[in-house]
Amino acid sequence: MIKNIKAITLATYFTMFFLGVAGSLIGAAARNIGLEPYQIGLLTSIQNVGFMISVSISGALADTHDKPKILAIGSLILAASFFGFYQMEMFWINILIMLFIGIGVGTYEGVTDAMLLDIHPKRAGFHISINHFFVTFGSIIITVYLIFLQMNWRNSLSQAAVVVVLLAIFFSFVRVKSPKKQTEHILKRLQVLIHEKIVIVLFIATAVTVGVELGSISILTTFLMDQHNFTQVTSKIGLLVFLSGIAVGRLIIGFLTRREQLIRNLIAMFGFAVIIYSCLYFLDLNIGIYGALFLAGFSLSALLPLILTFAGLHYPEAAGTVLGAIKVAIPIGGIILPLVMSIIARNSTFRISLIVYPLSLLLAFILLFISIRGERLTKTVVKN
Repeated sequence: MIKNIKAITLATYFTMFFLGVAGSLIGAAARNIGLEPYQIGLLTSIQNVGFMISVSISGALADTHDKPKILAIGSLILAASFFGFYQMEMFWINILIMLFIGIGVGTYEGVTDAMLLDIHPKRAGFHISINHFFVTFGSIIITVYLIFLQMNWRNSLSQAAVVVVLLAIFFSFVRVKSPKKQTEHILKRLQVLIHEKIVIVLFIATAVTVGVELGSISILTTFLMDQHNFTQVTSKIGLLVFLSGIAVGRLIIGFLTRREQLIRNLIAMFGFAVIIYSCLYFLDLNIGIYGALFLAGFSLSALLPLILTFAGLHYPEAAGTVLGAIKVAIPIGGIILPLVMSIIARNSTFRISLIVYPLSLLLAFILLFISIRGERLTKTVVKN
């Protein structure tokens, strides 16, 4: 049996790398496959459906079942889905495969942070930040391939499937000591959490964070080419700068943030993001646009890890359930904010539609400032 904490932590990081790859899969391979825009939308939506189902169920199960075994099952599902994706041209089959890709990576998102809270209770914030850094790292690798190497996506997915199978084998032998298990029924615990004001606020903040991040990633190249006369290549470099800001921020802020600084840093980073996104989208920054792109990524970088760390530490004996409930906001945010921006852009102008992002960040900042500014991280269990 494997009990080495360093090896388990590294394997956990590696799972999130593949979450990043899976999240960028359609964008990376759409031209190679020959997908129509409506097909891209369907595949992305169905992946989010699988993700939403998986992250809520696996997060709740993480409180009552062995976390490494859940990760092993999720890895097998993801490996099979990677290997089967577009081996056949029938679109409906690949919609089903994309659903299972969402289920596989949803398992990673639902369980890994809770497991890191178990094995690194004193440095949970740092390790959760690194965990989510690897998601960005996976996306960066895809972007770099697109710019320089013209990635052979089919061979790469087959190779990724082999590595994910090895992860499944590894996790099947892992044993992690967990805190005292919850005995209440999953639905009963979820009903309790729905009435927790802090959980609701964190849910909204998570939806905003993910919506702004995914929405910005999807429109940045268009924004740079339309508003700043970037070329195809330089716009992709701008996107790479933005992703690099996210990656660097998750490393630095995760390393520097201590338990007693967590709430202060979370609120401050939301305030910083409001300012940066307002400047990025509505000021003529000329050459300074690259600095703004980096700071925009940096300002978002630690928000999700800090939210999840706060939630896990505030509800330590129901961490899996709380994190699973909050992470349902990830696909919701990724759908709602870009959709709202799209509706405004269609009925007004592209530039005006971008106001959605700083305004949503401002809303999250105000809610967090009012709700958790005076909170203290507790060691209490959620009561009936």
